[in-house]
Amino acid sequence: MPVQTAPAKTGPAKTGPAKTGPAKTGPVQPTPSTVATNTDATEQVRFEADSLLYDDKAQIVTANGNVIMRRADQSVRADAVTWNRTTGAIEAQGNIRLVDADGNVLYTDKLELTDELKAGATEDLLLALREGGRLAARSATRDARGDMVLHNGVYTGCAVEDDSGCPKRPSWEITAVRVTYRASDKRVRYYGAKLRVFGIDLLPLPGLGHTADFRAESGLLIPSFRLGSNNGVEVSDTYYMRLADNKDLALTGTVFTKALPMLQAHYRQLAKNGAFEVTGYVTQSRKIDVATGLTSTTGSSAFRGYFEANGRFQFDENWSLTGYGRVASDRTFLRRYDISRDDRLRSSLNLERIDNDSYFSLAGWAVQTLRVGDRQGLVPIALPSLEYRRRTEIPGIDGKLELELNTLALTRTAGQDTQRGFGRAQWDLHQLTPWGQEVTFTALLRGDLYHSAQNALTTTDIYRGTPGWQARGIATAAIDVKWPLIGELFGGTQVFTPHVQIVATPHVRNLDIPNEDSRSTELETANLFTLNRFPGYDRYEDGLRFTYGFDWRLDRPGWRVSTTVGQSRRLSSQNGLIPAGTGLSNRSSDIVGRTELRFGDVVKFTHRFRLDKDTFKLRRNEVDATIGNHRTYAEIGYMRLSRDIDTTFEDLRDRQELRFSARVAFARYWSVFGSGVTNLTPRSADPTNLSNGFQMLRHRLGFAYTDDCFDLSLTWRRDYVTTGDAYKGNAYLLSIAFRNIGTK
Repeated sequence: MPVQTAPAKTGPAKTGPAKTGPAKTGPVQPTPSTVATNTDATEQVRFEADSLLYDDKAQIVTANGNVIMRRADQSVRADAVTWNRTTGAIEAQGNIRLVDADGNVLYTDKLELTDELKAGATEDLLLALREGGRLAARSATRDARGDMVLHNGVYTGCAVEDDSGCPKRPSWEITAVRVTYRASDKRVRYYGAKLRVFGIDLLPLPGLGHTADFRAESGLLIPSFRLGSNNGVEVSDTYYMRLADNKDLALTGTVFTKALPMLQAHYRQLAKNGAFEVTGYVTQSRKIDVATGLTSTTGSSAFRGYFEANGRFQFDENWSLTGYGRVASDRTFLRRYDISRDDRLRSSLNLERIDNDSYFSLAGWAVQTLRVGDRQGLVPIALPSLEYRRRTEIPGIDGKLELELNTLALTRTAGQDTQRGFGRAQWDLHQLTPWGQEVTFTALLRGDLYHSAQNALTTTDIYRGTPGWQARGIATAAIDVKWPLIGELFGGTQVFTPHVQIVATPHVRNLDIPNEDSRSTELETANLFTLNRFPGYDRYEDGLRFTYGFDWRLDRPGWRVSTTVGQSRRLSSQNGLIPAGTGLSNRSSDIVGRTELRFGDVVKFTHRFRLDKDTFKLRRNEVDATIGNHRTYAEIGYMRLSRDIDTTFEDLRDRQELRFSARVAFARYWSVFGSGVTNLTPRSADPTNLSNGFQMLRHRLGFAYTDDCFDLSLTWRRDYVTTGDAYKGNAYLLSIAFRNIGTK
């Protein structure tokens, strides 16, 4: 193999063939040099050094001082390198740093290499893997295939230096008598492995292994542990199966001391134009009826389970299909096994087309109720639900025209059925006057067609409508004016914006139309200036009304405050359409407002309110406050609805609730946390409420340790309400997570 000299660092390039005369030893110019292992330039090993010695008799090349060797994507840095041209062996010494083709970095003081820069034998090494994690060993050997064997190895996913560069002990590490690396599939496997946490050996890990690049692969995951009042001691473990690069399956088995085992499966797949996942739980246990408190099958267990699926497929830039489904075997399964606390499970399928000017949706959905006292037969199934909207311009007329078509069919197995269809055309013109006012003109025309049956099964009279076919027309004209006024105040900038709106709508047939989607009616700042303050489409405000209010905002360095206040007055009342207490039934509405205060990212305070127009009683009082940062913070939420509405309107019942949570960090990595939910609703406000002004629903307390590679937490949670076989009581959860660790 020839030796060639490359261009010098400080002088002109010199090249020439290797000497062929008598052997002699002597210094070579201290220039960067290239050692060619074969005639292919891409396979050459190039190196730089402060000095170079060549013994042509022994065929040994020695490079000293800041030696750098490169071959393709590999590189070696060392204090000295000796190359035997006869055997092809290369030996590096002193402060060695080797980067392989995969980006892994090897540190050691003495290393044997091949002429392809493949590591051979070495001692006292540290291997920093590209994807994270570090592997140290007393000694290591590597064969011609690239397979390595490390003796007395230690692996950790933690950093071994702190922010100032000083050495630190990792939170966790895995010690092993022997560690092997197989180059063909880049897999690391441990023999005689033990898990050590905070310097203490905890448990053996037989069969532990992972890939060097930490790509997902099949194997057992780390088990989890839980203790609860419903199921006793709970131990679960997961076997993960990597079926292909685009799909996987996780099978989880859970055993309990107070219940039969449960099996869970979770399948995921990424397709060419979308992705989907499916999750299922199955077990057997005795169910308890939430209404009677009696078991459904005396002395035997019944099938219980839960199924969930969701996915989305994007066929092109406009068309997509989205679907999700959730169904449980009974009303308490999710809570009994601590899977979810949702009280309604919704399933839907939606085909959509979206572009810059139009929207199309063809959907269907169904809901399973898990709430105590709700009848499943009264919960509707919507199929089909169709909506089409398009924005366009009218030739010769300024502004935007939006056209909408909507149809919906609601079917109940033990309640009222309703079908509707309507068409809407709405024109909006937005103008800015020379004096700075923002003026919006709106004109709306809408035609509705409804059909309903079994109306008597709806218990609330004003929600029923008249059976059979019903039609109505709606016409609305509106003008909306805002006038932002900007100035200086208290060393900052304030914006004061008076806001006035006039809306006129002739009489609308409301009570003849079934009310399916406009029941939870309440005036608030979010709907104060909308054309129709009812949610949904089934109810529409008529008459002439004036709405007025203002927005005010003050910005100063480091903090900001903003507020919105408004009220509405109409020439006719809405008595008989909605009950008093919602803020919209009389000629003059209640006064609504919202205030928000921010101090940087440390303090956020929001207050929403609704004042009775006559008594100034707080009909709605809602406070949300957050103080702190992501490590130490406190959050509190309080809501009180005092509408004094008859309890037959189940969508408008009074509520009073307190929510709180906090986390306090200490000693850099440690923190304590807690949260709770309290029902403060008195029985006078809601006779169906079991408490009388104070009922703790649930809370959790715990502590956690979190650093760059290790998460540890212990949580105590208590439920104060029994629902069926989801008993009140205590539950304890120990959670441990190791980063950059593989499967067994």
